[in-house]
Amino acid sequence: MSELDHIVTILKGGGNILYPTDTIWGIGCDATNFDAVERIINMKGNQLEQPMVILVDSIEMLHRYVSEVHPRIETLIFYHQRPLTVIYEQCRNLSPNLLDKRGAAAIRVTLDPFCREVISTLGRPLVATNAGITKMAFPSSFAEVDQEVIQKVDYVVHYKQDAVSEEYPSVIVKLTDKAELDFIRT
Repeated sequence: MSELDHIVTILKGGGNILYPTDTIWGIGCDATNFDAVERIINMKGNQLEQPMVILVDSIEMLHRYVSEVHPRIETLIFYHQRPLTVIYEQCRNLSPNLLDKRGAAAIRVTLDPFCREVISTLGRPLVATNAGITKMAFPSSFAEVDQEVIQKVDYVVHYKQDAVSEEYPSVIVKLTDKAELDFIRT
């Protein structure tokens, strides 16, 4: 069995993984599986102040989980040079424990070929919460991931474990009621 097949089997079974996203190392699971998401929420505990990011493999997949993608956002996704997370209102078909009280979620079309392949093979989006053990830790390489996190996940992905990276969390943007872009994190 290939590593990709093994990862997808774990995700389909409600497990979670430690993996390199297109930004930093993250903890992930099937974003449509309530129990799998709940396990990550419990794992992160009080370190989980921000909503968890959800990764999709394409704009086409994004449309399955978001009621409306404004043309300005679609253009921004297409041309933006850095990974871009967008907060969307009225999301659907995702685990409810990923949504805020208004039904909003933070979703990114991933730029990483490995993440795209996992998501495409799984056929569903992935959670991508930072694998840091403290609120301020953003592990950009596997060497920066705390041993406690490694021991809590069901599987540690081998891809990019030896890579040294200067990646940072994604840019976060939201479209205002007046169709203006509000950059929350740059």
